[in-house]
Amino acid sequence: MSWSTFVAVGDSFTEGVGDVDPITGTERGWADRVAEHLARQDPALRYANLAVRGQLLDQIVREQVDPALAMSPDLVSICAAGNDLLRPTARPADLAERLDGAVGRLADSGADVLVFTGFDTRSTPVVDLVGRRLATMNEHIREIAARRGAKLVDLWTMDTLADPRARADDRLHLNAEGHRRVAVRVCEVLGVPTGQDWRDPWPPREPTPWVRRREEDIRWVRGHLVPWVGRRLQGRSTGDGRPPKRPEPAPVH
Repeated sequence: MSWSTFVAVGDSFTEGVGDVDPITGTERGWADRVAEHLARQDPALRYANLAVRGQLLDQIVREQVDPALAMSPDLVSICAAGNDLLRPTARPADLAERLDGAVGRLADSGADVLVFTGFDTRSTPVVDLVGRRLATMNEHIREIAARRGAKLVDLWTMDTLADPRARADDRLHLNAEGHRRVAVRVCEVLGVPTGQDWRDPWPPREPTPWVRRREEDIRWVRGHLVPWVGRRLQGRSTGDGRPPKRPEPAPVH
């Protein structure tokens, strides 16, 4: 099966944060990689990515869903609510109700819709503090996919993403290899051959000395955790004022 227009909707995960193209210096990410695989089947494919890092579910619904529908996509992905779950007041049931409405609108347009669970957070202790909420939200997302006839990309079951080597330096986002594996998984769900396998095991590695692990922890706290907490206290987001990287459908080069 092939598609003519693919539109990606979401936050930093879909924008591609953590997967920096070494040539252009810009984020690439799983959605760009999927578009590249799709374009190999149909070079006329048009692709837009409306995702903006840091956005909450309601922002994504308000600012991205209508523009996505206006592009008349026959394939659209939506991954949202991850940033909401990091907030102590988050209620998965309420988030799921609002996400369901957005997925329903996209599905009613006739497009094939991709939805995503959250991936395993157990290798990231700080993020795993919201693990119970995430597990509950994942169950809601599975139910939404079944009810709306959406295609489910169950990231939680991708055990290879639980390895710390799939994460960027901030320990929250996926790195290039993590995004590559997600792209292969998405193509598998879509029935698009890639010649790759997201299940490929990571190679063995030498144990990291305790002192080096502590040094890495200190650098992470100073470079990522403290700035993140500071932004939350000030009500700021890394995506404030940031436009989508691909606001209009265009051929994939």
